[in-house]
Amino acid sequence: MKKRIIILGGIVLTLVLAWTGAWFFFAGQLRQQIEVLALADGETAPQLVCTDLAIGGFPFRFDAECSNAALVSGDLLVQIPYMRVSAMVYRPNHLLGSLTGPLAISDAFTGARQEVDWTDSEASLRLENWRIARFSILANAVTWTDQLFGDTLIASAGHIEAHLLDMPEQHDPQTGRAALAGYLRADDISAPGIDLSQTNAEVELEVTALPDDIRNWGLGPMLPDWQQAGGKLRIVGIRANDGGADLDASGELALDAQGYPTGTLSINSLGVAERIGPYIEEPWRTLVLGVPGEDGRHKNQLNFAGGGLSSGLVPIAALAPLF
Repeated sequence: MKKRIIILGGIVLTLVLAWTGAWFFFAGQLRQQIEVLALADGETAPQLVCTDLAIGGFPFRFDAECSNAALVSGDLLVQIPYMRVSAMVYRPNHLLGSLTGPLAISDAFTGARQEVDWTDSEASLRLENWRIARFSILANAVTWTDQLFGDTLIASAGHIEAHLLDMPEQHDPQTGRAALAGYLRADDISAPGIDLSQTNAEVELEVTALPDDIRNWGLGPMLPDWQQAGGKLRIVGIRANDGGADLDASGELALDAQGYPTGTLSINSLGVAERIGPYIEEPWRTLVLGVPGEDGRHKNQLNFAGGGLSSGLVPIAALAPLF
């Protein structure tokens, strides 16, 4: 009996030591992969530098904590005080994250400096066979301020949430293409610069023909690849309402072989033209929103084709190619 206990204890000790070694090995690999991001040039690939990087969570979790992070992409610099990503060892395809604000955003080309802050936030990413199954971000009491000359509030919202959901019925394993449905909701929006307050808004989108394996994202130019695969951006609905005015828009957009947007966007609004009157002069306001009908609603269709934007048959602007 005593011998069996000793053997059992030896087996348990061996398993504990083996798991401890495995955990620290994978923790080291994780640290190495994060540190590689600091070697990017910030031009062809974003560069992420952490002043203090810690990997914890032993024994059943992996926590990657990055303090005083700096994310560089081209002329854009985003400074993040603290962020954390966690995953259970038995569920590595489900990541949980959080950010501590404020985010300081600066543009070296324009000289712009802005700040985004919130009281609390959380994020979640679940993958299935390296395909996004669900990605969600939630934040409360969000403020967006301009920092160039003092603190000027650009906009605020009581609650913001954004979700990306896999559309399995549109997954094509033969071509390696997937589709995502997107949903964004913002409650109690205020924007003093355009006299906007207590506004609720939501956006529903569908994007087709995306590479299904996220490990392939960024290996080559995304937009030309998406265009060649026949990708489409379906705007199921853009809706906003502040009690006195409302807007509803929908449409479908794609890219042509030259990288120009092509498609249509239909807009139906009430009270919006009057609200934005002091900020957008005629005839641009009518060209975008349309002429009001007998019920007072403005209806219009914007057309994207041949490198231009038109209101019906009336040209409005020339557009730059996206690739």
